[in-house]
Amino acid sequence: MKTSAVRQAGAQPKSSGRKSGAAGKIHPVVIYPYHQPKDGADLEHLYELIARLDEDKNVYARPITVIDRKTHYANEGSKTYLEFRKKTVACHSDILDAWCVDTCQMWYSGLGQAFEKGGPGDVYWLIPGDFNYSTPVGREVLGRLHDLPEICVELQQDLCIGEIATDHNNAKQQIDTYGTFALLYNWFPVEAQAIREYTERPRSEFFAVRHEFLREVLRHRWYAYEQTMVMLLQAVFDQNRISRFLVGNISDLPEGRESLAAAMQQVERTERVLKSVWRQHHHPKAGWTEEYRRLELQSEQVRRAALVILQNLLG
Repeated sequence: MKTSAVRQAGAQPKSSGRKSGAAGKIHPVVIYPYHQPKDGADLEHLYELIARLDEDKNVYARPITVIDRKTHYANEGSKTYLEFRKKTVACHSDILDAWCVDTCQMWYSGLGQAFEKGGPGDVYWLIPGDFNYSTPVGREVLGRLHDLPEICVELQQDLCIGEIATDHNNAKQQIDTYGTFALLYNWFPVEAQAIREYTERPRSEFFAVRHEFLREVLRHRWYAYEQTMVMLLQAVFDQNRISRFLVGNISDLPEGRESLAAAMQQVERTERVLKSVWRQHHHPKAGWTEEYRRLELQSEQVRRAALVILQNLLG
């Protein structure tokens, strides 16, 4: 496997100051929150960043904002939403309205449109819109978040994962520890070990991907859930270059809370995705059905154990 050029947070490069034509362009893709926030401060700070990116046409392509049509129709009577959409979002980005099953389908639509506008050497930068960007830490994160795609540009990395800093009591961290990674080790033990060398957040919503790798990712089946995990698996399968960037201690959950029902849903859909990826990867091989049944029995035990642990922690 190719080694990562940037594994540790302390090794992140500073702002590049690249000249026009020195490298491919960066394509920002913003995923608008599914639920319109009552307090618009987080989005206002985010779009201050997007406005700056839109002005720097030597480095950045025109940003794209993906808005789920369900979100739009839920807020079509809101003057605040409509004005923000028209005067801010549409001013600084191209709006892609799409009917989406889940967030990962919004990624698919946005990255796909950006890919069709891009070319070799370009980098596509996913920016989730539902984090607490208006906090002091959030504003600090926005000030250096551009380093994430620049790692791909400057160091020729195929995929860079943004890792949120959390403690062991954070709900998402617990779900990844007892659910995501436990299931990954069952279905893809070698690949899981490699992924864990790069990140503790295999379901991160912050990432950047190079044009050549995104082309391969878009050609494969795309999942409505846990697509970051699938991309990491594909990168390991194909020996692509992976890096990580320490985003900071920001959250899309009030005080890090997560309901037990939501945690259960995340674990169960992770298992479904891993089963599907495993079948795709192994079905041409002789005797794959017997191996699948064995792993499926183990997977059920892993899932049940994870749900018991999460119930004790979150219930």
